[in-house]
Amino acid sequence: MDTEPKDLIVLGAIKHGTKKFDKIQKITQIESEELNSILKKLEERGFIEVKEKKGLFGTKIELIATDKGSKEVDERVHELQERWNQMSLIYKSGDKEKLKQQMDDNKSFLPTMMFFGIMDMMMFSMMFSMMGMAMSEYVPVDSMPDTGDANIDDSGIGDSGIGDGGFDIDIGF
Repeated sequence: MDTEPKDLIVLGAIKHGTKKFDKIQKITQIESEELNSILKKLEERGFIEVKEKKGLFGTKIELIATDKGSKEVDERVHELQERWNQMSLIYKSGDKEKLKQQMDDNKSFLPTMMFFGIMDMMMFSMMFSMMGMAMSEYVPVDSMPDTGDANIDDSGIGDSGIGDGGFDIDIGF
């Protein structure tokens, strides 16, 4: 299968246990209409099954990866790992031109590599530094992983308790 990167990300999310549309949408950051289209394609190809479950609050729809879908994810992730290994070797060799060409060739796969945790983010940022380029030239900012600085405001001071009167500790009284 010549999977589009977003198709693979959605299939991977489902394979790893995300069964509900809204949670898949939140994890993958794909708009509803596009996600719906991707899910239909995945179902038509036999990569996922749609199961209806009757619950206390009505019918729930769950999405489950088939064996064929799980195998597809494993194969594609293995291919992505090989691509990353090639880029890493080129980086370690110090050949800037060859690395830039490899990055250009794999540009559409970079967000997928990030999603599956294949790439070493430290090495990835050092690759861009070596080439004198910004990561945002290759990867959309909304596809970059959260660095954990979500609480940092424009001043650089996060929710640390500094400057807001101290720490709020609930000791149960």
